[in-house]
Amino acid sequence: MSSGGPGSHPLVETRRLVLPGPGRTAHDTARLCARLARLYEGGATAVECDVGAVTAPDLAAVEVLARLRLTARGRGRFTVTGAGPVLRALLDLVGLVELLGESEEGEPAGGVQEGVEPDDPAV
Repeated sequence: MSSGGPGSHPLVETRRLVLPGPGRTAHDTARLCARLARLYEGGATAVECDVGAVTAPDLAAVEVLARLRLTARGRGRFTVTGAGPVLRALLDLVGLVELLGESEEGEPAGGVQEGVEPDDPAV
């Protein structure tokens, strides 16, 4: 999937990777990581990983996402879409909630800077 809708940046090439449902194996993880690497090598600058098919998330699903994140490191943006409440909780538990592209409670969203008034004291 390529971006290009209203308000999108013309240089951002977003692709989609789908995480299969139950029964993932180590072979599936390696295959998904290789597919992700090929997407970046093919010009993608951002990849959205759709996890909507993961209906019974477990730590194996979290491991796949962690390995995909490591594969994406330094190549482009990697976010997860379609996560249900259980997977969200697991990602939060292991410190990978940022994959959802949402800010943690009390934290500004990524890339957002807080405003500073000229009269604010230095911290």
